[in-house]
Formats: sequence, C-alpha cells, structure tokens
Amino acid sequence: MPQLAFANSFWESYDVLEKPVKAGVRKAMEKFQQLTVPELHADKGLHLESVDKARDPRMRTIRINDFWRGVVLAPNDGSDVFLLVNVVPHDDAYTWAAKRLYTTNSATRGLEVRNVVAIEQLTPALERAAAAAPSLLFAQYSDTVLRELGIDDQVLKAVRTIIDKPQLEAFGTLLPEDQFEALQYLAEGFRPEDVYRDVVAVRRPVDASPEPDEDLAAAIANTTSRITLVTGPDELIDILDKPFAAWRVFLHPSQRRVAYRVSYGGPAQVTGGPGTGKTVVALHRVKHLLSRSPDARVLLTTYTNAMAAALRENLSLLLDGDETQLARVDVTTVNAYAHQIVSELGGKAPSPIGDREERQVWRKVVKKLGLPWTEQFLAQEYRHVVLAQDIRSLDVYRAASRRGRGSALSPARREQLWPAIELFESMLRDQGASTYLQVCARAARLLAEATPAYDHVVVDEAQDLHPTQWRVLRGAVAPGSDDLFITGDPHQRIYDSKVSLGSLGISVAGRTSRLRINYRSTEEILTWSTGILTPVSVDDLGGEGTDSLAGYRSLLHGRRPHVNGYGGEQAEVAALVERVEGWIAQGIRPSEIGVCARFNLLLDKAYDKLSAAGVPVARVKDNPGPDVDGVRLATMHAMKGLEFRCVAVLGVTASALPFAREVTPVDVDALQHDSDLLRERCLLFVACTRAREALAVSWSGTISSFVPQER
Repeated sequence: MPQLAFANSFWESYDVLEKPVKAGVRKAMEKFQQLTVPELHADKGLHLESVDKARDPRMRTIRINDFWRGVVLAPNDGSDVFLLVNVVPHDDAYTWAAKRLYTTNSATRGLEVRNVVAIEQLTPALERAAAAAPSLLFAQYSDTVLRELGIDDQVLKAVRTIIDKPQLEAFGTLLPEDQFEALQYLAEGFRPEDVYRDVVAVRRPVDASPEPDEDLAAAIANTTSRITLVTGPDELIDILDKPFAAWRVFLHPSQRRVAYRVSYGGPAQVTGGPGTGKTVVALHRVKHLLSRSPDARVLLTTYTNAMAAALRENLSLLLDGDETQLARVDVTTVNAYAHQIVSELGGKAPSPIGDREERQVWRKVVKKLGLPWTEQFLAQEYRHVVLAQDIRSLDVYRAASRRGRGSALSPARREQLWPAIELFESMLRDQGASTYLQVCARAARLLAEATPAYDHVVVDEAQDLHPTQWRVLRGAVAPGSDDLFITGDPHQRIYDSKVSLGSLGISVAGRTSRLRINYRSTEEILTWSTGILTPVSVDDLGGEGTDSLAGYRSLLHGRRPHVNGYGGEQAEVAALVERVEGWIAQGIRPSEIGVCARFNLLLDKAYDKLSAAGVPVARVKDNPGPDVDGVRLATMHAMKGLEFRCVAVLGVTASALPFAREVTPVDVDALQHDSDLLRERCLLFVACTRAREALAVSWSGTISSFVPQER
C-alpha cells in the first residue's frame, strides 16, 4: 500500500483553500490510501500524471477537481512513499512542478527543494553585479567549508554572488531549506563549526552512510521538521482537520543566537515589536536552561492568565510533552506567584480587589479627609511613588523622588497627603482586602528573607510589570549568571507601569538584544499599524531611554488593511457581519478570526448580530479551547498575546480612543496626561497587530485621532 507524506509547502497552500477544494483534497487522499501502488499508477480517477519537461523526473500531478490539481513527488526507487507538496490551480500546477527539484542534502541527509529554473536564470545577472561589488557576504568561506555544511554546486555558484544579508533573504525562497538556514547562520556571524553543530549535526542521522543516496523514503524520514508522514486513514483525517499556521514557529539564526547562548553574565533582555518571536525565544531559552542541568528549576512568568496558559501549552509542545522536564518549570503570572508566596510564607493572603474597587476606596478617603486632590491623583501617587519605591513611612516619603510626576508636592503638601495613604491601607485591612500590587509588595519582602526557589526566571511580556512585581521576580532567584531572561516590547505597554530596572538591581547593560523581523503580520498590516505610534516617542523597557521601531519589517506581503467609517453602530456591525461571512467563505475557520472593541457594550451587539446570522461565536474571556469553533470576541485589552488570521477592530472613535476617563487631565498632571495618551495609542496598536493576513478597522461617528491618515 502507498504511504502518504505531506510537505510543509502543501499545508501552506491547503490552509487558504476554499472548503469545496479542501473536501476534494480529502477525498483524493482517502482514495490514494485505498489503492496499491500499481493500481495508483493505473487509476483513472486520480489521474496520476507525469509533468512534461520537469526538472525532477519524479514529479507527478493528481486530480482534485476540474480546476485544481495536487503536485506529488513519486518514488522511482521501488519504495512506496509519495510526498504531496502542493495544491495548485490546474494550469499552474504543471508550471510550478516543472521548475522544482527535490534533492537530498549531502550534510543533513534531509529532503529539500529549490526553484532550479529561477536560480539558473538569476545567477548570471547576480554574477555581473557581484563583479562590481566592493565585498561579498561569503567571501571569507572556502568552497570546502561551505560544502561540508551541505552547500551543493548549484547553490555554491549562486552564493558566490550574494552581496549582503537583505539580498540573501530575498534569494532565500528559491534555495533549498537546510542550505539556506546554514547560510543564514554564517551571515549572522556564527562560525562554520557552530553552524555544523546547530544545523547539520542535530539533523544528520546517527547511522548516516558516508555518502548520501537519493532514496526518497529515507530522505523523507530524515526531514521531520518539514514533512509529516501519515501512517493510516484515521491519522489522515485528523491531520486534514487541523488548522495549519502559515507562519510556523521557528528560530531565525539571530533569534537562536539569543535563545541558545551558553550563558549570560547576569540578567539579559530581548526586545522587539509584535510578531518578532520574543515569546518563542523565551520558550527556547527555558529549554536551553533545562538542558544545562538536570536539577535546574525555572520560573516562566507573564502578565495574564490567558498568556500563562498559552506559554504552558507551547512549552509542552517544544519539550515534546517530556513530563520530567516540564515538572521543573512553573508557568504562572507574577500576581499568582506573589499570592502563592504570601499564602505559604506569610499566612492567609488577603482577597485582591480590582481597579474599580480601589478607586471607590480612594473616593471615600478624599471625602473623609477633605483633601484637595482627586481620587485618580491619589491612586496614581500611591502606585507610581509609594508602592514603586516601597515607601512605608512619612519620613521616607518626604525625601522620595517623584520623577515622572507632573505636579510638584512641597514637604507640607506631602505631610498633608501621607494620612490619605495610611487611611487607604487601614480601610483595606479592615475589609480583609488588598490590591494586587500590595500583595506583590508583601511577597517581595518575604522573598528577601527566604532562600530563592529557582535557578532561573524567564519573563515574557515584561513591559507591563510594575516595580513591585519586578521586586518579586528579583527575589525569586539569586543574583548571578542567567538569573533573569526578560522579553518584552515597550510599544505594547497597555497598563500604567513605569520602571527603572537598574534601580531594582536588574542591570541588563551589555546583555540586550533587539529583534526586528515580524513573522506574524504582513508588511501592509505592519506599516499601517506602526503609523499609530509614529507621532510619539516610547520609553525603553528599563526606563533609561527611548525605544524605536526603526528597521522593524515583515517578510510577508498581502492586502492593505480595510479602514472605513459608518453613519451609525448598526451599520458598522452589519458591515462586520458581512466581512466575517466573507472571510469564512474564503475558507478561514471562525476560530481564526478575532473581533475586538474597546468596550463590551459594542462587543455584545456584534455577538448578537453574528449569532443571528448563523456565525458561531465565542468570547475570549470564557477561555474557549482550540477545539471550540467560533469567531473570537474580546476587548482590546484581552487581545494582548493573541493572534488571528483575520482581525476586525470595531468602534475606533474619538470618544473611545482615547477614553476620557482613563486620561488624567492636563491641569492635574501634565506628564501623566501624556503617559495616559500614549497608553491609549499602544492599546490600539496591540489590537491591530494581532492580525496575520487581514485587518479591518472601523468606527461610527467621529474617527479617533490615533488612526493613521492616508497620504
């Protein structure tokens, strides 16, 4: 019986097919499995046909329907493994197949593909350009060195024409996969011996013969990172039912350099815009730290419960479900970890309250003491000065720095304000309640007197952590090599946190890395979304300077975002329903579509209209699993850490963004006013950069000033 294998190039084409075509693929594959190899060649239904003038004589096509064909690499060596490599419109299938050549890499023994025709056509022109270039990217490496890394003669000829890294990246889609990755490593400055160790040796079979052969089944078996081998009918159905992410999780050499560096001499920091793979780097860093010692314990932490759940799931995938290794990693939020510490070391932890309840307590404080400040001002003073600096007495408060606060307070004014702090804390104690940051402050004090439980702490989404939360993390691990590994993006700071890492004993000087390539969104979505932040500057992650998105780019291309205003909410929601139905008709799964708005009121209307139209829906706050079908609805804040193939952002109006109640008046605190406006911009930026392939932004009434204007 023939065996089926699927190349990643097939999944990329299959993922965007319309439902009737996908059904045709399934039917063809099921029939494929039912036939013997001789029957397969003779069968009239599948029409397994040779490709005229193909560079690879093993190329075949099979019938999906009247308009679509599958491209198959068939064995010519007596084996029975057939590799499905693409699904293409009928006329294009033969042209696509004729240009591709599949070969076995001489070093890794994996199967790889190249557009042999395009390489042949481009090389002469590149050679002429290279002759006039002042330098070439790979000039320092001999042919012998490159061949030892698996670079074959045709690729070697092309490689000798490459001038710089951008040209290598542009050429990359034509080159064989393992060879291209080896070249990327060299371009990033890795030594040839490091490339052999990290790319070749890990993929080369232990029992590899001295000389590579062209046995297709063996090459497929050696290429597990790019090929899925199907063992039976049930597995086939399961595989075809699963969605496939077009941007697969992988590490670019520049990311791998950061994640798998043997050791850092202290805290290390990785920054980068949305979709640059910071979370993937953090997960791989955990894997590396676990591999260094069989006893090492790691705390992997983030900001929200939803993101912690995603980290836990992805770490399990990365570690292949190895329970022994997973047992050495605790994945949780900083707040949950702090609550655990207070419960274990300090007795019962008080019940935490949210921002709304906290504001109500401050309102009572203002009224009872007859103070000249608003409850908003007092809440911010408590958060940004008192808790941030762990101030516990009036004497310390008198001399405290209020950097970042836009309204001066004289010593007399501070003495007038301090009783409000004491009354606020007293009222919470009487209620048996506490703010989340108060719990963190208590946990940090307890950890300062305890033996650290972890050898390493890895922090994801670090930009929203408050100084009090950083003290918790600082106390969770002893200072030293590889103590803290921090990833984040200050452009996604959507909560009001200001921090100076150096002042907290977390110095990352000389140990910082920046990622600039987006692997999630198209360049069109990226360019439009970064326009939201173009008018402003953003403080860096450690509070010591500014950060920039300069050089931030995507290698993917697609449609420009659809940006449109409507006369009223009813018309806007009706347009949303039509757009979502259109995406689904294109073959997008409902669960791959995200719809968000600033407020639940508008989301509820979208939920009702989508449901009435027969579109399945699910709310992100209900934590629907991957098996739950339905368009995901969420507030903009809840979109943090998520991504979808298609995203619709509703209600981007002047009254919602910025939302006046979340912005401090200029006359109360000018600096806080600017900080609040920036936070509101970042919120819209985060929502829009959740989209991978399609983004629609809409409003009814007056458009938000944050929306980039067409030029």
